[in-house]
Amino acid sequence: MSFAAPPATPQRQAPGSFINTPAPNRPGLFRTSSAQQPSQQPAPLPPAAPELTPIERAAKVIGGMLDKDKRYADLESYASTQGSSGEYDLQQTSGAWAPFQKLRTYEVPERIFEQVNRMQMASNMGLFAEINHAWVTIDNQLYMWDYTHPNPELVGFEEQPNTIISVKLVKPRGKIFVDNIVYLLVVATAAEIFLIAVEVQRTPEGLIHGATLYRTGLSVSVRGLYVRCIEGSPKTGRIFFGDGRDSEDVYELNYQNDETWFQSKCTKTNHIKRALTFPSLPFRATASPAHITQMAIDDTRNLLYTLSSNGSIRIFHMKTATTLDLTLTRPLYQIRTMCSHLVRGSELLGQNFQLVSIDPITAPEAEQMSLMATTTTGCRIYFSTTSGGYYSDASSPPSSMQVRHVRFPPGDGQAPVAPPSNQIQRYGARTVEGINSTALTPTVHATRYAPGSFFCFVRRPGETNDLMFISAPNTGLISTADTSQAARSFPEDGQVVTLGGNVQAIGLVTAPFSAIERPLGFGNELAVQFDKPASEFAIMTHNGIETVRRRRLVDIFAAILKYGGGPEGIEGDVRKIARQYGLPEIASTALAVACGQGSDVGPDARVTKVSDPDVLDFARRVFIEYGGKPQLSENATVDGISVENVRASPRHDGIALYFARLVRSIWGSHIIKSVPTPTGPVLQPNHPPSKLREIQGALVQLQDFLDNNKQNIDGLAGPDALGRASSRQEEVELQGENRALTSLLQLLNNTIEGIAFALVLFEEKLEDILVLLPEESQARVRRLHYEGLCSVKNGKDLAKELVKAIVNRSIMKGSNVETVAEALRRKCGSFCSSDDVVIFKAQENLKKAADVGANADRGRVLLNDSLRLFEQVAKSLSMENLTVAINRYIELEFYAGAIRLALRVASELDRGNKALSWIKDGRPANDARHLVYTQRTAVYDLIFRVIEAVDLASSNQGFIQEGIPSQATRRRSEAYDQINHSEDEVFQNYLYDWYLQKGWGDRLLEIHSSYVVDYLQRSSQENIQHADLLCRYYAHYSDFLDAAEVQFQLAKSSFDLSLAKRIEYLSRAKANASTRMTGFSEIPGGVRNRQSRQELLRSISDHLDIANIQDDILQKIRNDSRLQGERRAEVLKLLDGQIQPLDDLYHSYADQAGYYDICLYIYHAADYRNLPYVRNTWSNLIDQAHKDAVEDQHNAPWEMVAVTVESIGHRVGLNENVFPVQVLMQLLLQYDIRYYTHEPSRGGQNDNKLFCHSITWPIDIFVRLNAPFEMVIATMEAAWYSQEPPFTGRNRKLLVKWIIYAIEQWYETSKRTGHVFGTEDNADGLAELLRIVSGGAELRGASAEDQEWAERLRVLAERVDGALR
Repeated sequence: MSFAAPPATPQRQAPGSFINTPAPNRPGLFRTSSAQQPSQQPAPLPPAAPELTPIERAAKVIGGMLDKDKRYADLESYASTQGSSGEYDLQQTSGAWAPFQKLRTYEVPERIFEQVNRMQMASNMGLFAEINHAWVTIDNQLYMWDYTHPNPELVGFEEQPNTIISVKLVKPRGKIFVDNIVYLLVVATAAEIFLIAVEVQRTPEGLIHGATLYRTGLSVSVRGLYVRCIEGSPKTGRIFFGDGRDSEDVYELNYQNDETWFQSKCTKTNHIKRALTFPSLPFRATASPAHITQMAIDDTRNLLYTLSSNGSIRIFHMKTATTLDLTLTRPLYQIRTMCSHLVRGSELLGQNFQLVSIDPITAPEAEQMSLMATTTTGCRIYFSTTSGGYYSDASSPPSSMQVRHVRFPPGDGQAPVAPPSNQIQRYGARTVEGINSTALTPTVHATRYAPGSFFCFVRRPGETNDLMFISAPNTGLISTADTSQAARSFPEDGQVVTLGGNVQAIGLVTAPFSAIERPLGFGNELAVQFDKPASEFAIMTHNGIETVRRRRLVDIFAAILKYGGGPEGIEGDVRKIARQYGLPEIASTALAVACGQGSDVGPDARVTKVSDPDVLDFARRVFIEYGGKPQLSENATVDGISVENVRASPRHDGIALYFARLVRSIWGSHIIKSVPTPTGPVLQPNHPPSKLREIQGALVQLQDFLDNNKQNIDGLAGPDALGRASSRQEEVELQGENRALTSLLQLLNNTIEGIAFALVLFEEKLEDILVLLPEESQARVRRLHYEGLCSVKNGKDLAKELVKAIVNRSIMKGSNVETVAEALRRKCGSFCSSDDVVIFKAQENLKKAADVGANADRGRVLLNDSLRLFEQVAKSLSMENLTVAINRYIELEFYAGAIRLALRVASELDRGNKALSWIKDGRPANDARHLVYTQRTAVYDLIFRVIEAVDLASSNQGFIQEGIPSQATRRRSEAYDQINHSEDEVFQNYLYDWYLQKGWGDRLLEIHSSYVVDYLQRSSQENIQHADLLCRYYAHYSDFLDAAEVQFQLAKSSFDLSLAKRIEYLSRAKANASTRMTGFSEIPGGVRNRQSRQELLRSISDHLDIANIQDDILQKIRNDSRLQGERRAEVLKLLDGQIQPLDDLYHSYADQAGYYDICLYIYHAADYRNLPYVRNTWSNLIDQAHKDAVEDQHNAPWEMVAVTVESIGHRVGLNENVFPVQVLMQLLLQYDIRYYTHEPSRGGQNDNKLFCHSITWPIDIFVRLNAPFEMVIATMEAAWYSQEPPFTGRNRKLLVKWIIYAIEQWYETSKRTGHVFGTEDNADGLAELLRIVSGGAELRGASAEDQEWAERLRVLAERVDGALR
């Protein structure tokens, strides 16, 4: 058989140039798995908003109700978008629906009539309603009395001789008088104006029971003037007056403390500058000059309005504290013209009407609508003022005034007048009622009070008593109407009252109304009906003072239930309220009446609460029957049926609305305030305790009502209500209602207790309590408001700090802790629970232990008692209290107790062990369990503080003293017993983290616990140091198989490890896996059986072989100059890292680069058995080794080939698949014949062959490798018989010599074993081979060498024959 020489090896690409590209038409070494496409991971969803707690949910509802009240329509939304209106809902004065209710009539004292009868000259009467006083002037004397007192005392001013013309009660300017003087009485006579100081005496409840007058010595001459009008500014204390006889001049009364050279204490200033003119002689009669009839001040806009006798309205701007500038004048004819543009065809706005009064509309009530004027025909004209100019702002004076709305009187029974047919009407226009009504003609006086209470007094000819028409906004229609509806109507309720005489004056008894200091929501009387007293008014006639009060909706509802309804009965009136106000409002109103909020005027003309059982029971039934039902929202069709999509019932909204209105004045306000005093700021309650008790009482009544009637209220009735549900939808709706109502009840209880806590706090001196808190907490207390106290966890936590401060202050004063804490618990249990009482007792024991001494027996007993108490309330122990206790335990060297307490608290924080599940799930981000883990670790940090302290103490004191363990050593042992025997796996994991951070990894080796193994196994996936420590831990406890497994996984891991380090891990793993261990189970299914050990060892060995192959490639590429640039660095980095698959090593590197020796190693590792491919690789390797030796100018290239073949043979262990002896023997013999000659005289003469002095070097390779001689001899025997090139001709002599040498080596080797040539068959075959070889002519030459080989052949043949014998 001919042996064909392999083709020349072509120039190859540098290794790594074509990654994963196999050679053409070559099968891969391994089965290639299909490439896996990376799965498209969905984008992570944003973390869900945290679910609201019941308290937070209820607080949100209360906030929504308060916001709803703040969105009540403002005056301009229904009065300025239409030109005129005249609709009223007139009620009977004695009916339940009357908007105002008459209180009582106070008679004028008889002594006043006696004085009038005695003097009979000039007399005036009036009211100081704000201080419950009336006044009368008789000539030069002024008398005032408390008209509410049954036997009032007259207070008089009689110390001047001139007739008194007018009197006015005003607010004084600040810093002029002492603080007790809150009013000034301005008395204008024909000659002078006097200022009299007024001191008001009040009861502790704030009620006025007397007034005292004081002379001030301040007066100014007004001779020549007839002072009819006086007006004062409550904000600035400025006093203005006007001439009521023959001029429109406006004067100001200036007053100050001290008199100077150029100005006395009291002066007057004329703000209208008139030029000096000469009198003209009258040739005809002239009209009387105009004069001022009324003044009105709007402090919110800094404006002064005047009304003149000719109907002109003037506007003055108070730009500074001393100036008064006339900015605008509107004559009566212009007003008439503007009214005619809005309304045509009205006789009431003809040329004959006059203006009888003006009333400012403040800025908080309306932005632009600023003034209302009343005509003699009873029409109300609303004006708006605007400021023009580029630089105008809110403080700029008005430059324009327009009529925005005309409000006509109520109808007088006549049919409405249709507009003229030739008048163009806008689309949708309606006929205005009362356009020609004479119901209020002639009007002699009119007044408007916020938010729209209008009093109009009519004096008909021949009548002795005046009629009083009263109207007020219909809050129900306004609150339930949207913007478009409000713009189409001006809803008002009205009533007519016959007075007991002619009106003299009217005044507002209560404080001016204001629901909120902005137009939107300003007029919401519903919002304040439980928070502020109802508006009360006093009307003075010449026969007495009559008082009326504005009826609240709750009073109207109570009156309907008490006195019966209208024509449709009580049920009809209830339905009417429901239509006008809505179901939530009627539910709130009925609930308020059922809780005792309704009021009525009793037989003694006093306002009392309605407590009639029939009325309260009827209100309860209305609340239940008109409460409506919960409903699923529209989102339920998309999101599915869930309690989250349930819209609570109107009953729930009514409860929330009533609740919100009870607390509206305090809900968003601070609890305490700082009040400046001459000695420094003082902390005081922001709201009077009486107000807080009133709110608390109403809330308690609400709580009792709901508790007593919960069986009749859907949502509070419990499981019975769910049993009545007829469908899944109804069941979910009831569940949603229950959740909403129970949330409200929880907040209600919190609010009651929050107010109780505030009242307890106010019983102490606030400064002494706050000083015991940290500065940050002090600032938070100053900012704390009632909403935060009652509905926010931080607020409650802050309150608990205050409770602790109160208790500590009591301890400092020597009070008994349990007594103080128990009192706090009874009043406000959620702020000072029974657990808090135990905590205070434990803290007291801890303090006593510190006083006694930690080393004393009594001290240790107290410490253990405190620990026992703390453990009882571990679930309620705050982080602050725990920290204080731990620090105190450390100071007292109670280390074991500190650790035990901290572990108990951590366990109570996470009873469900969520933190552990979070750790075992891989610590996912944005997971709610992470918060629990953080809370627990904060507690564990305290334990680390204890460990550091106990280690320091034991190191300072020493472990053994005189052969006996020291006290510190014993306490250290106790502490570490608590640590090492803890079953808190989260703590153990966190502790091990801390040990490693501190560099105390060896401490883990001392802990024989499964927690250590679990911890290191889990953390070794991400931390190589932890993996190394895990190996050490296994080896420390002789668990070599597990150590080998960890090292094996490390070698395969994705850690940034060099290849050398991975080989080191594999080597160690192989050594550990090879170590014999006791305790292996021979059961096939055992966890630790011998079979698993062998499998692990085999896997480690395979990976070690592959790693060594990769290392060989790495070293070769480092020395290979063919690969350069960035690609070289990339390939080197890749190879010097993770262990690559054999297929990649072969195709991407070894085969491409021509590293044939490494290719053979890969065949061996892969158990590759393609003999032709292996033969080709060996042929290329031999040629490459020869070529490299020649290029390196090696004298004996065959030696390099021999070394290469021999090293591979050793490494692969003569594996017949990779190291086929017959094939390799044939290749080496062919290589020798092709490149070398063994005759010195012929070296270099034939085909450039090299001289090789060793003829037997190919045979020696296999002899040194202990290759089977059978295969070696068989290979040469086959070559002898085949007679194919190159074993022909002269080369057959060389072949004979190789055969002789090989059999000689076999003889020598086998003789040492005692079995020459192994078997008799081998010897027989050799004898036959030698017989045939000796018969040839190859060794019959005459040369000495031939003769020598012939002799060796003969001797060898004899030895073989001898072996056969």
